[in-house]
Amino acid sequence: LIQQGTLKPISGLLQKPQRSLKMSSMSVFIIFLHGLFSSIGIIENLFILGIVGFHIRRSVIRIWIVNLAASDLLATASLPFFTIYMANGNTWTFGTHFCRIHSSVFFLLVLRPVWAQNHRNIHLVAKICGFIWALAIICTIPFYIFRDTIHRPDGKIMCYYSYTQYLPRETFNLESLCKQRQEALALMKFFLAFLMPLIVIIFSYVAVNVSLVHRGCRRPFHFVRLVVALVVSFVLCWAPYHFFIIIEVMVPTGHPAHTFAEKALPIAATIGFLNSVLNPILYVFSCPDLCSKIRHSLGAVMENVLVEDLAEMARCRNSARSSVSNNEISLNPRTVIPP
Repeated sequence: LIQQGTLKPISGLLQKPQRSLKMSSMSVFIIFLHGLFSSIGIIENLFILGIVGFHIRRSVIRIWIVNLAASDLLATASLPFFTIYMANGNTWTFGTHFCRIHSSVFFLLVLRPVWAQNHRNIHLVAKICGFIWALAIICTIPFYIFRDTIHRPDGKIMCYYSYTQYLPRETFNLESLCKQRQEALALMKFFLAFLMPLIVIIFSYVAVNVSLVHRGCRRPFHFVRLVVALVVSFVLCWAPYHFFIIIEVMVPTGHPAHTFAEKALPIAATIGFLNSVLNPILYVFSCPDLCSKIRHSLGAVMENVLVEDLAEMARCRNSARSSVSNNEISLNPRTVIPP
């Protein structure tokens, strides 16, 4: 437990008294959106993983989409717990360890390895994606360490960053140290979860186009459209969240901009998770081959279901006819004609 005197340097958010038990209409709307995005996102990304993973030949693009869908599935699968947290009045009921794991999952959005399109070695691309996953897991360590369940004076339990952990032995200013740690994590989050992936995507796309131009090859329109759509979706969905995070950290507490950022952050985070819902839709509309695979797969599934149902009906019908015939034979035994 964190003593009440140490709540002040953690964050201005922890100093706020709990509002009335009745949730505002905005809170209800955000909770509804979280539940909606979570349900749609999990179904969509599971569907994409199933179709691309089992019905499309192994290729660089397939590895890329599978990794993107896996990271989006991980993000949307973590949403129900955050939704329950908000529905309970910002009270975390899943324990300290899961609080840390939940916050770490938020940062496991894989850096989009579009530049791998330059390499036709599928095994090399698979190793690169594995390395990026490992790098993403390593980057979550600071967020896992400082995340904790914090007991507020009003009895609420928050899943938030506790910057008062792992204090140095020498003399220090607690409030200044917590502020530095908060700024460091916010900037780390901005660079690793937003700016770096964006730079990698843009640089990779430019490199692929330059390589194609030098080879005299025509740029694949569907690939270009997919990359542009994913970049625009990524920026529009995640830029507001990171923008408000930076404002919350850099602007002094009590400033109108700081107050506005605190109120806007829940909405911005919800918009950020929308990206994981939009990506599968972008795959479908940008790749006609994927559409045909989906139609074929749905048709195959329906065909299998219908075939199984028809076969079961036929077995039942044959069984019924056989039973009726046996009953008729037992009731009307065949007459034996004497010689």
